[in-house]
Amino acid sequence: MITSKRFAKRVSIKESSVRTRMLDIAAGLKDVIALGRGDPDLDTPAHIVAAGQNALGNGATHYTHPLGMPQLREAIAASIKKNGGGDYSADEIVVTAGAQESMFVAMLALIDPEDEVIIPSPGYNSYHQAVELAGGRCVNVPTYERDGFALTAEAVAAKLTPKSRMLCLINPSNPTGMVIPPSEIEKLAALAIKHDLIVISDEIYARLVYDNARVLPVASLPGMKERTITIDGFSKAYAMTGWRVGYFAAPSHFAKAMAEIHHGLAICAPAVSQHAALAALSGPQDCVEAARKEYDARRNVMMAALDRMGLGYARPNGAFYVYANVASTGISASEFCVRLLQEGKVMMFPGSLFGDHCDDYVRISLLQPIAKVEEAARRMEAVVKAIKAEKKSVQPV
Repeated sequence: MITSKRFAKRVSIKESSVRTRMLDIAAGLKDVIALGRGDPDLDTPAHIVAAGQNALGNGATHYTHPLGMPQLREAIAASIKKNGGGDYSADEIVVTAGAQESMFVAMLALIDPEDEVIIPSPGYNSYHQAVELAGGRCVNVPTYERDGFALTAEAVAAKLTPKSRMLCLINPSNPTGMVIPPSEIEKLAALAIKHDLIVISDEIYARLVYDNARVLPVASLPGMKERTITIDGFSKAYAMTGWRVGYFAAPSHFAKAMAEIHHGLAICAPAVSQHAALAALSGPQDCVEAARKEYDARRNVMMAALDRMGLGYARPNGAFYVYANVASTGISASEFCVRLLQEGKVMMFPGSLFGDHCDDYVRISLLQPIAKVEEAARRMEAVVKAIKAEKKSVQPV
């Protein structure tokens, strides 16, 4: 038998996680409302689907240019500029098999063993995996509910060492939904220049913001384009997760080297998906606004429910998550998620899966129709009341 001793050192074999346990529990239940994954429940807009179907009918079943179809890269560069980002040429854009591939390509191209990568905590867990695969070291910077989970230059500066190589910004944040204030982005940029850091700016949720929040693209600031890798894609704003098409924008000296790794991993992004992505950018954008309004309505429903339950949270002004504090129930977030699934048939994931420094929070994905979000909130409220009553009954007199 081949055992784990035969795996390469880069493979980390961990015990069964809370996520795995919950998926196992859910498999034996009916009528589970899933508020866990980050996969939009909305369908890909019809004109984008039609473009993909037409492309297949016209023979888009072969490799494209490794960097992506030239017309798509030109459209991406134009879109970045239109939305206030850096001024890129088509050869500074590389289309990848989802934004996830861009992230791994960036780490493999730019991180050497023992290099330190600054990551907000909580933060998207795949960044940790990508850094570790490249042999780097993750340095987590805790963020806190009392500050709206805002990442600050002051907190980042306290974590810097001579080995610091890269700063990762996820803006808006997954899992907290926080948008980094533009004034703080400017301070973080100044810090990156001062300490010669490469910046990864993950802006995949930038089209989904609320309460008049504004995402300031890092690469648009003076002196930052030359040291910034902007990662984005079509999965969230256009509900295209299954199409697997994203991209990174980088100065040409980065883009060339990174493109070689991308070519080795994937050759190119799926041809049909590139045609669909081109239709997404060149077609009507009212679908994005409609999705944003729908997520906003769900956000308001869930926040009102959390208020009724007496559970804390920092008001999210981006993405489609609410990061709720369940510490007042008297149990850990990991235990809470398991009990909510078993007793309320609602699935959500604890913040520990996102590198959080405590086990007090759950990430609620607002990716069900509003009627189901309302029903999930009712079930959650019943479980919270039961847990609090249970805890109260065992308190010493």
